[in-house]
Amino acid sequence: MTSMEPVLAPDLYVFATCVAQDMPSGLVPRMMFQEAEGTTLIVLKSEAEAAGLKWDFPCRMITLNIHSALDAVGFLARITTHLARLGMSVNPVSAFYHDHIFVPEDRAKDALSALHDLSHSAP
Repeated sequence: MTSMEPVLAPDLYVFATCVAQDMPSGLVPRMMFQEAEGTTLIVLKSEAEAAGLKWDFPCRMITLNIHSALDAVGFLARITTHLARLGMSVNPVSAFYHDHIFVPEDRAKDALSALHDLSHSAP
């Protein structure tokens, strides 16, 4: 974990939902996941508002710049547990090359600082 470099994206994201067949044009989801109840989207807040989507959880994205295997055991658990101890909600997303976490907008700098501390204290 010592080689992990957390990077805070400058944009403000939100979680939104829609029916896949009715997804508004012009959206560029950072993440899309289809559930039985609807399609969950992580999109820019400005895009969600322009499309008239109901949204929740204004957040910032932190990319954990370390190539983690999709079958890695405990990596995200360690990250989310560390941030949970600081009273911070975290919505993690694992992608092919990196893991990303979405943290409350007003706690983004706290999360980034905590992740830097964790990466420098890890064995």
